[in-house]
Amino acid sequence: MTNRRQRLLRQTKVSCQRADPMPKPIAKSKRVSTARVNRIIQKPGPYEGGPNLADQAYQAVLQALFDRTIPGGAEFTQAELMRRLGLTAQPLRDALRTLETEGLVTIHARSCIRFIRADLELSRDTYHFRSLIERAGARALAEKGDAAEIRRLADDHEALLARLEGGEWGPDEEASLDSLEDRLHGGLISALRNPLIETTARRLKNYVTLVRLDWLTTRPLAIRTVREHLDIVNACAERDADAAEAALASHFQLALQRLIGMM
Repeated sequence: MTNRRQRLLRQTKVSCQRADPMPKPIAKSKRVSTARVNRIIQKPGPYEGGPNLADQAYQAVLQALFDRTIPGGAEFTQAELMRRLGLTAQPLRDALRTLETEGLVTIHARSCIRFIRADLELSRDTYHFRSLIERAGARALAEKGDAAEIRRLADDHEALLARLEGGEWGPDEEASLDSLEDRLHGGLISALRNPLIETTARRLKNYVTLVRLDWLTTRPLAIRTVREHLDIVNACAERDADAAEAALASHFQLALQRLIGMM
């Protein structure tokens, strides 16, 4: 009986040792995991000097869409995109997943990646969505925008309009128009003071760029655009929210008509 009791005690001791009921600390494991991630990020790739290869791959794909290295509506395998853009597999996959959430690509598993085509439907949808956001922004800028900034925006539009009506039109005037475009529409978004809307607007800008790839700006077209901008800005300066919203809606409607006419 004594021998049997001793055997049972030994078996119980071994069983308890195997069970190891005390939890092991995980802090050391987490530190190792973080260090490993840092080493992976710091590995050199096709793009040097950037902290995030996925972000750089995202910008590279967008640029290829904008300069038509990737034609709208085209289909590629991942390997073809890697060769065409000089990207490695993982950053490209990360970039494509982001672009898919933004609606710019459709990923067909084990088949191909299809890029969005800038057609009439996309143009209408883009300007409709843009109008919904920026009409609210026009009201917000008119009601509580910085008066000095609105005045500067109006003065800069007036200065460009005088140059255009005087017959000037070249790279400098076109660059000034682009800058005023960004300042006005960016100001309308900022006036809403909503980070979610700002993020959506940044993505929406990619659609605007795509649908306007064939946009040809002439001096008469630039004059009309600047005058439409001034209608919005002057209404904001007068603190007339209704007039600012109406001017913004009219501007987008006319811009869409001009865009359709170029398709």
